[in-house]
Amino acid sequence: MLLPVVVSVLVGALAQRITGMGFALIAAPALVILLGPFDGVVLVNLCAVLSSLLILPRVWSHIEWSRFGWLVVPALAGTVAGALVAAHLPGPVLQLGVGVLVVVALTVSLIVTRTEHVATGRTPAIVAGAASGFMNAAAGVGGPALSVYAVSTRWPQVAFAATAQPYFVVIGVASLVGKLGATGWALPELEPGSWPFVIGALLVGLALGELLHRRIPHRAARIAVIVIAYVGGAAAIIDGATELWG
Repeated sequence: MLLPVVVSVLVGALAQRITGMGFALIAAPALVILLGPFDGVVLVNLCAVLSSLLILPRVWSHIEWSRFGWLVVPALAGTVAGALVAAHLPGPVLQLGVGVLVVVALTVSLIVTRTEHVATGRTPAIVAGAASGFMNAAAGVGGPALSVYAVSTRWPQVAFAATAQPYFVVIGVASLVGKLGATGWALPELEPGSWPFVIGALLVGLALGELLHRRIPHRAARIAVIVIAYVGGAAAIIDGATELWG
């Protein structure tokens, strides 16, 4: 089981550095299947926080702090609700929910990219932040709601990718505190010797992303993330439904 966990973390970190938000989309469905819905999401939150912290110094000058504030405050409120849901839903139901949330959020993102309407004002940021915080705590996938907001407001990619890093650090830490606190601070049930491999995979993925992010067209990278995430979301739905009704 360790090898697929390590590969999921590595590919997720690679996507995070290249696109600014791919870690949870790629890693969450696979880790939920491998480790279970609760442990899988906790590991996603933990690795996502670490990866964003490591990326943060590289993008600091491009962060839009005002927009960050309007997103992160409602996200923290959404995180509380999401942590409660994650701690009390049965495993197969939560796993099914992870897959559904990923597929629905990605589909909405694709639909929004085809519209000409540009969202304005603070309301879209508040709604996106609350939805992102809830999804991050419940399913480990706060990125799609943020992506929908970025696309609908035509947020430039450089500023979006930079501002997403402190945002994911804050809501990731909040999600971890909420969920671990609700379950007695129990870490994911990995063998103690597995953690160095997981952290190593995270660092290797970020290093590869640092080398490749200037050479890979953004459109190609985003398409790859979406395709992989759709496959992972569908796999989580099938696996959860099989356990629930099989």
